[in-house]
Amino acid sequence: MQTEKVIAHIIDWLRDYANNAKIKGFVIGVSGGIDSAVTSTLCAKTGLDLLCVEMPIHQGQNQVTRADAHINWLMEHFPNVKRQPVNLTSVFDSLVAALPTVENEEERFMSLANTRARLRMTTLYYFAALKGYLVAGTGNKVEDFGIGFYTKYGDGGVDLSPIADLLKTEVYELGRVLGVNQDIMDAPPTDGLWGDHRTDEDQIGASYPELEWAMKMDDKGRIIDDFSDRQREVFSIYKKFNTANKHKMIPIPICEIPEQLK
Repeated sequence: MQTEKVIAHIIDWLRDYANNAKIKGFVIGVSGGIDSAVTSTLCAKTGLDLLCVEMPIHQGQNQVTRADAHINWLMEHFPNVKRQPVNLTSVFDSLVAALPTVENEEERFMSLANTRARLRMTTLYYFAALKGYLVAGTGNKVEDFGIGFYTKYGDGGVDLSPIADLLKTEVYELGRVLGVNQDIMDAPPTDGLWGDHRTDEDQIGASYPELEWAMKMDDKGRIIDDFSDRQREVFSIYKKFNTANKHKMIPIPICEIPEQLK
């Protein structure tokens, strides 16, 4: 990959899109992970306004520290960058308290994890509407179009996706060239939705390089019987997520009414 040319291409694309839409800048949620670090840096390099929003919800301190350090770094290098902390912990807790109780709390862990992402999306769009900005998405190609590893109408609810055509390993390569903090480069990827230290790999059962391999094999029309041992296991994991999350990757189904019924 011609990394520096890819970086320049994305920056130009972001700037052109915003200018054509007559938008003043971007708002982005900064989590302390590589995807938001790279995306926010690319947005900053456009020279347009960038509002970096921190939105902890019972967040691990290491994630908060990485996000804070990254925003400090951006503000030191780019005068167009501003920060906005919004602690959503009490909002989340109030919502949980307002919802009906369940007999087994574990039954709603996934639902509440996705609720965190949707609260953050709502917050980003509040600032986008207030300031006339676009919400910049942070999803990469594997997450968005491979396994659907994001929350529908949560972190999937954005105005534009600058890195969605890049594999996770390619995002890391951009991060290296852009000078993203080493703490972020070294941190295991996590969606930060659980309030503990579980990583993406813990949840998925495969690493991003493994998933990229499986995505490539699937694109080539390979099937599970073509593989054995760990490759077979990884391909099965990829297909399971890809199938279950297909609804996130296709347009919303519309019930079309036949003309004779209108």
